[in-house]
Formats: sequence, structure tokens, C-alpha cells
Amino acid sequence: MPNDEYLRYVALGDSQTEGVGDGDDLTGLRGWADRLAETLAPHHPGLLYANLAVRGRLAGQVRDEQLAPALALRPDLATVVAGVNDLLRPRFDADEVAGRLESMFAALTAQGARVATVTFPDVAALIPIARPVGARVTALNDRIRSAARRHGVVVAETASHPVVGDPRMWSPDRLHASPLGHARIAAAVAHALAVPGADDSWTHPLADPRPAGPVGWRQATGELRWAASFLGPWTARRLRGRSSGDGRTAKRPELTPVFADHANDNANDLAGGRADGRADDLAGGRAPERH
Repeated sequence: MPNDEYLRYVALGDSQTEGVGDGDDLTGLRGWADRLAETLAPHHPGLLYANLAVRGRLAGQVRDEQLAPALALRPDLATVVAGVNDLLRPRFDADEVAGRLESMFAALTAQGARVATVTFPDVAALIPIARPVGARVTALNDRIRSAARRHGVVVAETASHPVVGDPRMWSPDRLHASPLGHARIAAAVAHALAVPGADDSWTHPLADPRPAGPVGWRQATGELRWAASFLGPWTARRLRGRSSGDGRTAKRPELTPVFADHANDNANDLAGGRADGRADDLAGGRAPERH
């Protein structure tokens, strides 16, 4: 529905939608959903935007905690992106996770919202020890596509393009997009929604040649360093029954205005020209409050 007029956009999800990897908790997180809102704003004057996403949330928690507030905001457009945290848990059921996503698709579309989601890349391309997760990713993506067809949900196929595996698209933890990656996700969703001016350039390889990766013992050392810095703490939280999102609330729980101040920044980031992740507040150029 490229001619839809969006006045209220609400984003539901976990850390990726919250914006982890694009800015930080001191300067503020930006992220692909913020970037999508900025892309939409010039074409939808008066656009209001809320972001209910909280890091660490499983798909069921997104449904239980965010769906009712989202429906209360009566969005014209909603994005629902969750399931990666489920993929990484020992007991993963693709049908169960997809069912939770589908319940959100059904409720939002029944209320009249245009809904968009994404498919997920195989994390094994970046994390070799996660290779067994590959079959889970395929299974979940297949079910997301089927659920989306049943409810007229737009799907941005971010899983199937080689550029997604470029390390520069990812932050050092290899689980969250970098500022460049967030810019590409936003562009993918904008393209799927047929936003004026959006095209498939987000699928193109990065302009600069991809740097050669380390080999031999240097690669092994790099994997050990990554495991100590990121895998170890993540595993420790799981064993203690804790989450990175404990005690956190949505960064933008209410609908507030969006201005197009960052339109040029988005274009530069998409091309790889700037990746500092600075996150000025969408509603007035201020750093957002920390939550």
C-alpha cells in the first residue's frame, strides 16, 4: 500500500529495534526503527513515533508486554521484529515462536495497522560456533513468511543477501547491527513498504573492498577474545536467569513527533560514509533520556 498515509508508527521488538549497536546508553540509542521513522517523516507530515522495544526480550515477552500498549496507541504502521533471543535458547520451538509473532501480526492488522517485519540472517556466518543455529534460523524464517502471508504483513527479506555477512554490518558482539547495519535494515524495510525514493541499493555490497579476515592462529585468538568479551558474559547471565533488559523500559513509550533532521545522515550511513552512531533525539536534537 505505497499510498498509505502514516500518522502513527509504533515499533515492537527486542534489542535490535531498541537500537543496540547504534549509539550507546550515555549518548542515546538510534537504531533502524528510529532511522525508518526519519525516512518516513518527509513523506508523512506530522508523523508520530513510539518505540516500545526492550533488549533481551523473547518473542513471548514482546507479545505480553508490548502488544497491548501498541494497540492502545492505534498505529497506522507497526513493525514487529523478535525471535533472535529465542533462537539462542537451548529449548527452541520454531512453531511456538512464530505463533507468538503471528498473534501480534493478527491483532495489529485486525485493528487496521500496516505491519512490517524482517527475516533473520544466519548468525553462523559471523559466529562459527553458532553453526547449529542455522537450521533454526531457516525454520523460523519460513514460518515468519507463512504467517506474514496469512495477515498481509510486509516482509523485508534481509536474510538472503551476501552483504549481510560483511563484518562491518555488525557491532563487535556480532549479534547487534552496527550503525551501518541499522541503516541498511531501515532501508530494507522502507523498500519493502514502497516508501518513495526507496530502492534495492541496501542489498548492494559495501563501496570499499571488504578487508581480508585474519588467518590461522590470529583468527583463533580473535575467536577466543570474542568468547571472553561477549559469549562468557552472555552465558553467565543465562545461567543466573538474568537478562540484559532487566530493569529497563521502552526508550520512547509514547507517540511523539518525528523530524527529518537526519535524512542526510541516513543516506551517508547507508553508503558507509559515516558510522559514528551519534543518536540525537528525534523530537528536537537533544540526547534522549536514559532508561
